[in-house]
Amino acid sequence: MVYGWAMTDRFEIFLVATPGLEAPLCAEAQDVGFADAAVVPGGVTLQGGWPEVWRANLMLRGATRVLARIGSFRAFHLAQLDKRSKKFDWGAVLRADMPVRVEVTCKKSKIYHAGAAAQRIEGGLTAAGLTVAPDARMVIKTRIDDNLVTFSVDTSGESLHKRGHKEAVNKAPMRETMAAMILRECGYTEGEPVLDPMCGSGTFVIEAAEMAAGLAPGRTRSFAFEQLASFDANAWAQLKSQAAPEPSDPLQRYHGSDRDAGAIRMSQANAERAGVAEWTDFQMKSIGDITPPDGPAGLVIVNPPYGARIGNKKPLFGLYGAMGAVLKERFKGWRVGIVTSDNALAKATALPFVNPGPTIAHGGLKIRLFRTDPL
Repeated sequence: MVYGWAMTDRFEIFLVATPGLEAPLCAEAQDVGFADAAVVPGGVTLQGGWPEVWRANLMLRGATRVLARIGSFRAFHLAQLDKRSKKFDWGAVLRADMPVRVEVTCKKSKIYHAGAAAQRIEGGLTAAGLTVAPDARMVIKTRIDDNLVTFSVDTSGESLHKRGHKEAVNKAPMRETMAAMILRECGYTEGEPVLDPMCGSGTFVIEAAEMAAGLAPGRTRSFAFEQLASFDANAWAQLKSQAAPEPSDPLQRYHGSDRDAGAIRMSQANAERAGVAEWTDFQMKSIGDITPPDGPAGLVIVNPPYGARIGNKKPLFGLYGAMGAVLKERFKGWRVGIVTSDNALAKATALPFVNPGPTIAHGGLKIRLFRTDPL
């Protein structure tokens, strides 16, 4: 039975994925050096220590959260959970001056009451001199599955789609984590041109530019792990400095357009805060006015309205049809990726899509990526 460990030890790290995007997150993790990353239900697992936790939070574009699995044991009744929670070495991970809260899920276990389980774990925390508070930012996520109790600490804090440099958003925005993985699923390679003709707040365009510039997604935000007993500020500063790219000459290859002037202002402001304004170009245009930018062919990526919130989808069939006609006529050699919740709308574009990807959870909807080979 494991009751805790020192910060030098290796343990399981769980990367929470957007449902449907586990595979590209795993591929990304492997690309940044986590060779043992493996897809599991809900996300990706890998082995590492605290430096790997920090690096995953800093570098991964597709993870929603990074959980450090700090220990596990069997428990078949509440008294056993109470006793083992009090023996657990909480001080190896948590600081006495940082309040903590407990979240519990129970599945296929003798202990089935999450609230009662949380009380016993909270008793273990208070016995170790820690403060439990319902509004604490530091979270111990406890899973009791088939009588195995697993403690994980949420090392991210705020969801990782909050990069720390984007303030302005439009309605129903595409989350940055999802946008990055959809770009990956479209075969986007850093440096190729990208155009989003319905750019909203600029998420696809900014993510593509950041990826090309080698900018770490977590470079401007803070994380929950900075408040853990295992945190080493000097080692973290060194890791961040190593992740900073050498300055390079910007290529303006990341283009967004939208018929809404407010969307263009939002996109420009967000690109400025992200440090990629020189790499991006945003123009007010309707879908019928778009033309390929100068230079090589690349990727058109678009998250058009689905009608799910509007109710009446009839006008959207005309919009999708017009978009498909413009892309086929003017964007020879370009690949296209369209995200929508409605297969019939995708079909209305008359574009030659390859097999659509898996369904992706997005704001209570199920969406899919429809993509083409070069037109």
